[in-house]
Amino acid sequence: MSACLKAWLLALVLLTGVAGGGAKAGQFLQAIEDLPLMPGLAELTDRGLAFDKPGGRIVEAYAQGAVAAAAVRAFYGATLPQLGWQALSPESFLREGEQLDVTVLSEAADGSGGGTLVRFTLRPH
Repeated sequence: MSACLKAWLLALVLLTGVAGGGAKAGQFLQAIEDLPLMPGLAELTDRGLAFDKPGGRIVEAYAQGAVAAAAVRAFYGATLPQLGWQALSPESFLREGEQLDVTVLSEAADGSGGGTLVRFTLRPH
């Protein structure tokens, strides 16, 4: 990824104004290096998997934090189209022959415990 694109993505994430406690603004997922990590989420690097095959890459990554499920959907729903992803549904996006699904798997109702768990799935479309 070019330095200019990284700078633009960092600025975009900083300007979104989404506050959170667990992650620093401007972070990206390790497993999907061009996908911003929502502030307040921390990537669970030990839970993900990645395969690179001739037909495209398959990646599954997880993040968790004390954020509301609605905030996760709003963040990625606003951010991903600005990065070239076309929304197929509130949780599915398409770009350059790849489909990205952002799925909220669980949310702590009272804000306790591990918080909201999010799965990111990237695969060829």
